[in-house]
Amino acid sequence: MVEVSLVRLYFLRGLYLLVVVGLGFKVLPGFIQQDQPWERMEGVVQCMLAAFWALSVLGLRYPLKMLPILFWEMLWKSIWLIVVALPLWSSGQMDAATWSTASACLLVLIFPFAIPWRYVVEQYVKRSGDRLR
Repeated sequence: MVEVSLVRLYFLRGLYLLVVVGLGFKVLPGFIQQDQPWERMEGVVQCMLAAFWALSVLGLRYPLKMLPILFWEMLWKSIWLIVVALPLWSSGQMDAATWSTASACLLVLIFPFAIPWRYVVEQYVKRSGDRLR
């Protein structure tokens, strides 16, 4: 069993706290004081962000058990940056809204430094999976 240091656990909690505070200021006011119904995709995005916020709150208490939520966040932002932002940037077609989203997604660059990779390999790669039957 790989032991995760207390410093690494605090680093992870700091990452979850960053998400909780950042999304708390961005997402929660829209839920509390929603003036009009959201469009379909805006509603999907806002609800997914709210769910990520709530799971990040759990990450403050259980930073290792909630690692998959950080993987999901890191993966979707990386995919978006590569598939959407990079082609627009390389062709000189980035508008202000896309720059804003890309800037927010680039915060994902700090995630790999907080994740205890030896623990991840031990728990998710080397460990046998759950039974199929």
